[in-house]
Amino acid sequence: MDKKLQNQIAIITGASSGIGEGCAKEFSKAGATVVVNYPVDAAKDMAEKVVADITATGGNAIAYKCDVSKEDEVIKMFVDVVAQFGTVDILINNAGLQRDSKFEEMSLATWNFVIGVNLTGQFLCAREAIKEFLRRGVDETRSKAAGKIICMSSVHEVIPWAGHANYAASKGGIMLMMKTIAQEFAPRKIRINSIAPGAIQTPINKDAWDTAAHLQNLLRLIPEKRIGNVEDIGKAAVFLASDDADYINGTTLFVDGGMTLYPGFEDNG
Repeated sequence: MDKKLQNQIAIITGASSGIGEGCAKEFSKAGATVVVNYPVDAAKDMAEKVVADITATGGNAIAYKCDVSKEDEVIKMFVDVVAQFGTVDILINNAGLQRDSKFEEMSLATWNFVIGVNLTGQFLCAREAIKEFLRRGVDETRSKAAGKIICMSSVHEVIPWAGHANYAASKGGIMLMMKTIAQEFAPRKIRINSIAPGAIQTPINKDAWDTAAHLQNLLRLIPEKRIGNVEDIGKAAVFLASDDADYINGTTLFVDGGMTLYPGFEDNG
């Protein structure tokens, strides 16, 4: 693979499994040193397994515990990473979760928990990343940009999802936060974009693909008639973080097999 991200430092939140793990491995292949963020002690072994997989193939990675919804922990993560590696070039704002509920039964705690991780967590990490990008400025031996942020959104930033109001609201919020800060910092050579995955085979949605019947029901929503894999997202993220995408700023790249093409109308409705 072309080392498009050689000598760059990438923090990938929620990287101990799923899409974050896929991004971590693809970024390592592209030459980046990867900070594999995980949120709690229970995920430590998984994060260290990701690091071991990366180092076994000649890459560089460390595991770092940080709950992205906690301001003090996010600030410390960026301070520690800069102290160890000198700077941060790329942030993959990936950490996210679901806590589903019928809307009339949704507690404030459930609402706040999802918004806190999915949206506030992205705000906190993006803020600290931008501070570091502004401090360092452009170093063209690393990249044409001062820094790159990729916010992990979802097709549900545009597709309503009954029973998932907190999740859908967080992803819609990510979309406009991303566009707003991209507009604000484009003149400073900071590129900020989103990836909106569709149905990707990860632990968070296992009940949608764990049996042949469930998978067949899911495929009705995907014109390409396959479920995505984490490599599909990781490769898209490498592209957006590389100088190949230097003129792409403030956009959402949908990686969804056509899920946003309204497949219910493919037979004329």
